[in-house]
Amino acid sequence: MDRKLTPYVFILPFFVLFGLFGAFPLLYTSWVSLHRWDLLSGPEGGLGLANYVELFGDPRFYNALFNTVSIFLLAAIPQFFLALGIAALLNRPLRAATWWRAGLLLPNLVSVVAVGLVFAQLYSSGYGVVNEVLGWFGVPPVSWQAHQWSSHLAVASMVMWRWTGYNALIYLAAMQAVPQDLYEAAALDGASRWRSFWSITVPGIRPTIAFTVVAGTVNGLQLFAEPQLFDATGNSGAGGNDRQFQTLTMYLYEKGFGKFDAGYAAALSWVMFLICLVFAIVNYRLVRRFVGAP
Repeated sequence: MDRKLTPYVFILPFFVLFGLFGAFPLLYTSWVSLHRWDLLSGPEGGLGLANYVELFGDPRFYNALFNTVSIFLLAAIPQFFLALGIAALLNRPLRAATWWRAGLLLPNLVSVVAVGLVFAQLYSSGYGVVNEVLGWFGVPPVSWQAHQWSSHLAVASMVMWRWTGYNALIYLAAMQAVPQDLYEAAALDGASRWRSFWSITVPGIRPTIAFTVVAGTVNGLQLFAEPQLFDATGNSGAGGNDRQFQTLTMYLYEKGFGKFDAGYAAALSWVMFLICLVFAIVNYRLVRRFVGAP
């Protein structure tokens, strides 16, 4: 009896916490999404799928979806390639390698509030460092928050700065587990370092790449803190005067905590869940297809 029950006792805390903070909120949110629900006064009547119908007819939802996907692609694609390159450099013998590796975590350890405030100053249209540097090459000042393309680039750079080093350390740990015999055999066959990297290292860490791609997809499609702090208009959750960089999570925040429409916000959260799931599956399959085994 002890051997049968003890393992379940050890894993019971996880399922209790998951039930309280994972499964129950998920099911409760689905129930709220089917009702007219004020955040302060509570339910005001059943609507069925009316919140979802209103959501899919809402142009602001599609604007937020486009902004989210655009910022995600601008941040994620360069981020993963930069992380791979940095990890490959740190995988070679270096002096003070521990310090270099520890330094990669500093951007991720800094408070996101501090990161947002610093980057908002860097991209300031009046006295920002970025515009100052562009002026050296004859480029006129850019109002980074006023345009869709410029605000997306600015927010994407914030995301890249925070997460590139973190992913690089994950890749580095995986690279050090790749058997050295494969590199020795490739060297005997006359393969260059570049060829060995793409034919041995990258396929050898394919599960790690898949993990970071899936995790990065989920985090990227729920982007909130960086664009929220980048917004200088003072409109909480608006994402600029013309909603030019409003993400899905910001729109959810605006509807749920700005207009207290909990039913609509709950429906949006479930649609976001499905969007994240679809993107994660597609990206996982792309990694599995284009990154072969060594």
